[in-house]
Amino acid sequence: MAAVPQSVAPAASAAQSTLWRWSVIGLLTLGVIIAYVDRTNLSVALIDDSFKKFFRLSDKDRGMVNSAFFWSYAFLQIPAGWVVDRYGSKIPYAISFLIWSLVSAATAFAGGFTQLFSLRFLLGVGESILTPASMRWIRFHFAEKERGLAIGLYMSGTKYGPALGTLSAAWLIGLYGWRAMFLILGLGSLLWLIPWMLMVKADGGQVARAASALGAAESVPFGRLMRSPVIWGTIIGTFCYMYFVYFCMTWMPAYLKDARKMSLASSSLYTTFSFTGMATVAALAGWAADRMVARGRDAVNVRKAFTIAGFLMASTEVIGALSSSLDVALFFSVFSLSGLGLATANYWALTQTLIPGGAIGKIVGIQNCAANLPGIVAPILTGWLVERTGSYQAPMQAIWFFLLLGIAAYVFLVRKKYAPA
Repeated sequence: MAAVPQSVAPAASAAQSTLWRWSVIGLLTLGVIIAYVDRTNLSVALIDDSFKKFFRLSDKDRGMVNSAFFWSYAFLQIPAGWVVDRYGSKIPYAISFLIWSLVSAATAFAGGFTQLFSLRFLLGVGESILTPASMRWIRFHFAEKERGLAIGLYMSGTKYGPALGTLSAAWLIGLYGWRAMFLILGLGSLLWLIPWMLMVKADGGQVARAASALGAAESVPFGRLMRSPVIWGTIIGTFCYMYFVYFCMTWMPAYLKDARKMSLASSSLYTTFSFTGMATVAALAGWAADRMVARGRDAVNVRKAFTIAGFLMASTEVIGALSSSLDVALFFSVFSLSGLGLATANYWALTQTLIPGGAIGKIVGIQNCAANLPGIVAPILTGWLVERTGSYQAPMQAIWFFLLLGIAAYVFLVRKKYAPA
């Protein structure tokens, strides 16, 4: 049986104050909230009548422009992982944040479909450093028994971001129009850079080298990692998890408006409820798993159980989709996405438990590439299915299929005995 590497926090991290470490987690969480606000605001603009009239978008066009971000973001994840392994988290993240904020603001001046698509593509380039840099920082500053909560809080930002982005975008569009919305959200977010530059220390590659010195067994060739069933199970499971999330981010407001005849404000509000529920459950589930691990329970079994339970709860979305009742549909829209929060922190922490830390940026890049490929697939496939069938039944059935596939990946492939030595 392959040995599971023990998590090693570098000696430098041990000297840091607990308050400082958790303060940086708060800052990372705020950063990812801002990033997801900038990703989600377009999905709200796409159901605004003046926006649709200006750009003259078909359902297929809406799917394409929603996916533009992910073409660049997903395929840059592995290079981004290499960058943060080489240069650390602080400076690459700061440059990335500056770029994506300015690109988001520039969307206010888009004059046609091509410009809109190009700006969303560039937004993906700007945000590509986000997750590798954040996960690398967490990996080298938090031990196994507290990592679930740290990741849970960070990942809650990926849910609070869509929740706040949907609500704030709808509010700003209602008050000032879609152009002002992009400008205000894009430029306003630049204030985040001030505490980031003041609080976070430049780490470069020394953190990873210190960890390797304490645990030489963590240095494993990249080729051997890619031959592990754990990696492929993680890739499949992550894709399936995020397929549902990106459907909700890019099409949920349109589904509630078109299929359930809700207003822009109401559809945005229920999308907000869904992501808020998911974010809350994610943080609580990460904390609960940490407590179980701290009491001596096997970390792999605990985090795997939370992950599978989350997928099972998410699959109840199909019940609401098949119901003719608006109340039932709304209940399961919130319940299913909130339930998926059980998996949110734990499937990321599970990867860090099973995979050596010496190349964590690259591994996170691979997993986050898998996490964002459905950002391309889900909007396009949903738009095509809606146009082809005239309803949202087929897109909902596709979600159910992917969730069941994700469960199979974690049951059969993501196993302790397959972990790289």
